[in-house]
Amino acid sequence: MHKTDLPRWTRTWLAGLGLASSGLAWAQTPGDAAAPEDALTIRPAQVRLGIEKVHLPGNEAMGLVGSTYLVDIGHGLWIGPAAYGAISGQRGGLFTFGAEAAWRAPLPGPLALDLGFYAGGGGGGAAPVGGGLMLRPHADLTWNFGPYRAGVSLSQVRFANGDIDSRQIGLVWSANTDFRYVARDRIGSPSSISGRSGVGFDRVQAVFGLYKPRSGDMRNGGGTLSKIGFAGVRMERAIDNHAYWGIEAAGATSGGVAGYAEYLFTAGTETSLWGDSLVVGTRAALGMGGGGDVSVGGGLLLKGGVYSTLRLTRDLGLTLEGGYTAAPQGRFRALHAAASLNWILDDPSDVTAPDRTTRTEWVGGVERYNAARRDGSVRSLQAVSLKVNRFVSPLIYLSGQAHSAYGGGAGGYSVGLIGLGLQAPLGSRVRVGAEGLIGAAGGGGVDTQGGAIAQPMAYVGVDVSRSVSLRVGAGRIKSLRHGPLNGNVIDFTLAFTFGVAGHGYR
Repeated sequence: MHKTDLPRWTRTWLAGLGLASSGLAWAQTPGDAAAPEDALTIRPAQVRLGIEKVHLPGNEAMGLVGSTYLVDIGHGLWIGPAAYGAISGQRGGLFTFGAEAAWRAPLPGPLALDLGFYAGGGGGGAAPVGGGLMLRPHADLTWNFGPYRAGVSLSQVRFANGDIDSRQIGLVWSANTDFRYVARDRIGSPSSISGRSGVGFDRVQAVFGLYKPRSGDMRNGGGTLSKIGFAGVRMERAIDNHAYWGIEAAGATSGGVAGYAEYLFTAGTETSLWGDSLVVGTRAALGMGGGGDVSVGGGLLLKGGVYSTLRLTRDLGLTLEGGYTAAPQGRFRALHAAASLNWILDDPSDVTAPDRTTRTEWVGGVERYNAARRDGSVRSLQAVSLKVNRFVSPLIYLSGQAHSAYGGGAGGYSVGLIGLGLQAPLGSRVRVGAEGLIGAAGGGGVDTQGGAIAQPMAYVGVDVSRSVSLRVGAGRIKSLRHGPLNGNVIDFTLAFTFGVAGHGYR
């Protein structure tokens, strides 16, 4: 087939996957990867936060916050996942996520110049984003303060087939950290692991809950809100024996607000009772929320809660939480209750746990399927996908995934999924796998009938380097509430496989 016969979305993203594959392979050259047999590979990393004011048509201003996790792959290049969302203005519920690449050039003294480019999918808040593809080239001038850097960012925010095209100056801050991991070919070998590895979160929670809006709470378009069911994930890292911080994301699964989503930073404190069997604590969260016609104003969201956790095993616990959530710039106010399964991934203070290397995968790519729309039509939709897989046995893994539209006239459509996967080798370089996933979806005019969906998938992967594989998958996405969303899915992804310290599969 001639190159021009391929759909544009396929050509664009296969090119991106090829560049990413080359970059990761470059990062794994023998000189860079050389390490003692029992040591972790350590690469510099940074957590970056930025804020800027984006100008929309009609002289409208929107505050935009970005968060990025970048890993140094060598030769001054950094790559990693990134997310952006509205925090002020009138577009609460606008979110995008995707990938970012940056190149750092040292300047005299403590200064450095970072040149970068972000591409991702998303939308929401009724913003004119078209299909949802957001592009953000930027140049950052930062000052080195030791453990962190801070400075100014000159950027362009453009939605490729929408009406947003803005240039602005913002502020940027980044903290230095390390990405510590075991190469895939050393997983299962003895390894002297001390401290955290991977991104560094100590525990993850699969959360299912309910919002009860206050009486009379109204939607943006009129009408009152009813109870809202939601599902999501929370990842946390201990500061000391009591305090911790983390991030959380959730989306609506019921309540007639399909497309509502939230992304927050959280911090809390807790203490143990009866040994380690019962934990009680309190936490607060600050971040972004919106979509689904929920009145959140510019998108700022506040949350507070108290909880208790019953530890079922060394690795698992059951958490019950109650609290209050509010959007200060909008009318949304609600009590919330949630139950979550708490899984300890990494416990540096647990000296009794044996050294283990748990197989983990970061997977990124694109997918395509025909999606039913609220206007009664069925049209092709293209979405960017990010997945994290953590193995609990040689063949079985848990998966958390996020998907967001970048094409097909569905800007603002997002999906969050969790589930189980099965993967097995088929020869020395080929692996086959299957996944069963459930979650929440909505926005962008896609008819998900309340938000709850299922997405079974199967795939085949071929190694392109010792830690990177190219995968092609197929499956189906379907509304769980008898909605019209019911389409065949095809996806192309790039998977990075590595080992981390933890209580999981060795």
